[in-house]
Amino acid sequence: MTIRILIADDEALLRMAFSTVLETQPDMAPVGEAADGIQAIRLTRDLRPDVVLMDVRMPGTDGIEATREVIRISPRSRVLILTTFDLDEYAFTALKAGASGFLLKNTRPEELLTAIRSVAAGDAVVSPRITRRLLENLRPHIPDGSTDRDERLSRLSAREREVLIKVGCGLSNTEIAATLYLAEATVKSHLGRILHKLELRDRIQAVIFAYESRLIHPA
Repeated sequence: MTIRILIADDEALLRMAFSTVLETQPDMAPVGEAADGIQAIRLTRDLRPDVVLMDVRMPGTDGIEATREVIRISPRSRVLILTTFDLDEYAFTALKAGASGFLLKNTRPEELLTAIRSVAAGDAVVSPRITRRLLENLRPHIPDGSTDRDERLSRLSAREREVLIKVGCGLSNTEIAATLYLAEATVKSHLGRILHKLELRDRIQAVIFAYESRLIHPA
């Protein structure tokens, strides 16, 4: 299957560079370019891309607001944030807006291509550092001492709960596999079932769910 990609960045040279890299891949096709958030929203509505490469800082409607609207009008489209700025507030805001990944623009081409394929397949692409900082950011907003549990937890098996807890702690699939003595493919299968049963979009939503449902307690 060809992954259809929309590139949104206010720098024409960067858009051209990204497009050139993508065109070398037999399973990827750049289908449009946007110079600002408004264009990104309009082209998403018209083209329904599989993945949107979204810059954060653009004139007018920025990448964060554009991400919210892209997810609203095209729920199947995945947004991969690319930015020059390694600032936590961008990552937190972008992920809460619905982005499935957050990478710096100096990421190596092979890492970018891997990230696009992962996001297109429904995975989230966020470094463990950002995941753990996201948890720290969430903790002040979760009431201490609450015993409320989301009823959706009852849909999970005991093993699926174990996997969800590890995901909530910021572990990668490889780390979860080593900790629970499972094959990495088995962990990925468990995670897929968890997302389906809990009606969640991706790994980041699973992290947030684990905390908000009190499966993991802030410490």
